[in-house]
Amino acid sequence: MPLFLEDIKAPIATEMAEFEQKFRASMQTRVLLLDKIMGYIVKRKGKQMRPMFVFLSAGLCGKINESTFRGASLIELLHTATLVHDDVVDEANYRRGFFSVNALWKNKIAVLVGDFLLSRGLMLSVENKDFDLLSIVTNAVREMSEGELLQIEKSRKLDITEDVYYEIIRKKTASLIASCCSVGACSSGAGEDIIKKMQQFGEKIGMAFQIKDDLFDYGEQEIGKPLGIDIKEKKMTLPLIYALSSAGWLEKKRIIRIVKNESGKPKKVKEVIEFVKKSGGIGYANEVMNKFHQDALLILKDFSDSVYKRSLIDLVQFTIDRNN
Repeated sequence: MPLFLEDIKAPIATEMAEFEQKFRASMQTRVLLLDKIMGYIVKRKGKQMRPMFVFLSAGLCGKINESTFRGASLIELLHTATLVHDDVVDEANYRRGFFSVNALWKNKIAVLVGDFLLSRGLMLSVENKDFDLLSIVTNAVREMSEGELLQIEKSRKLDITEDVYYEIIRKKTASLIASCCSVGACSSGAGEDIIKKMQQFGEKIGMAFQIKDDLFDYGEQEIGKPLGIDIKEKKMTLPLIYALSSAGWLEKKRIIRIVKNESGKPKKVKEVIEFVKKSGGIGYANEVMNKFHQDALLILKDFSDSVYKRSLIDLVQFTIDRNN
């Protein structure tokens, strides 16, 4: 039976509706151009999975309160800032099917918008003395930047091992979901050991989430992102890393040469995709993803049963089953 986000959201539906209003308020400004751009950003919000992780984690570990709302806003503000800056760095004109900020208002304005969002997040925490929450989230932003730079450094030589890949995705993706879960726990008044547990839980989910994202690159149809886009961008993901590790020297050299020099040719990209499929890279990545999924569920076993726990389990399953 398929899982629907509206059903998963049920225990926190009131809080999520209230959060949306508070988040909009936190982005308001008297500068007309900036306010227009903020309105555009709010309108094209995604599935809202990050705030869901915050509120469900808070409910699981204690009580949802005003600090939880500020924690969720802080994560959304800082994360949105990184996305706006990422689109400038990647020269991307679209995000989730909408024009990016830089496509509509050019790079200079997009960079300043990202800076504004960062400062709004910092001010929100400083004004309310939420220093514990600020520490968790800024640490995640630092890790995300390090992960991106590590990926750029390694993609130049295409020498990414499985361990380096895990380090990249732990920093790039998992650190943010880990911060959602630890912010939720921290805001509810949980102790250090519980906050740490939720951080580990979020990290496992983030790892599974990114591997699922990498698998879309090899899908039979274009869902979520264009087929073979990681290969075109010379990104070494788990299915390809595994396939190369089990290939003979000549085959390995041939595939690396294609990724390095011919990744702009659709026929050649298809060749790499076929090589990965034949080498068992898809099956291996699925196994690893499911292992992270099971590890996350094991962490949740220590918590007493509640509507929040059940929704968190379903939300984790949703991240594994999603089509985009």
